[in-house]
Amino acid sequence: MAEKKYILTKEVADKKLRRMALQVAEQNCDTVQLILIGIKENGIVIAHKICNYLKGVFSGEVLVVELSLNKKKPTLVSLDPTIDFNEKSILLIDDVANSGRTMLYALKPLLETYPKKIQTLVMVERTHKSFPIDVDYVGLSISTSLDEHITLEVDGDEVGGAWLQ
Repeated sequence: MAEKKYILTKEVADKKLRRMALQVAEQNCDTVQLILIGIKENGIVIAHKICNYLKGVFSGEVLVVELSLNKKKPTLVSLDPTIDFNEKSILLIDDVANSGRTMLYALKPLLETYPKKIQTLVMVERTHKSFPIDVDYVGLSISTSLDEHITLEVDGDEVGGAWLQ
């Protein structure tokens, strides 16, 4: 089996998460309540990490919501807990932005309400967007070929790094 070609180590991933949390705090300094929506599986781990790092630098309230959807056929999207998003500031979080499809479908339940603003955050962004999604906070942006795949490693509640295959 070939060795993994790491593009992010655990230590570098953690530094990037801390930096993104500071950016989120800076861009939302006038926000009273910020809702982090983590896309299940890895996005929710990143959301909890960002939430922990925000505690020391953000004066508003931070809530974490888990979003579930089938990434292959994303017609059914569910949120846990279900809350009111009207006039709220929302940060949608995923691990890797490939085509933008997952993030686009994750917006579906939010479009039925009237949020104050919606921002996006990913650990790794690829440059192959097929859908009109722009990422506001990026840990690492990388150009890859279409046949390469990026895997974000998560161990419990820790981001272990990312590798290219």
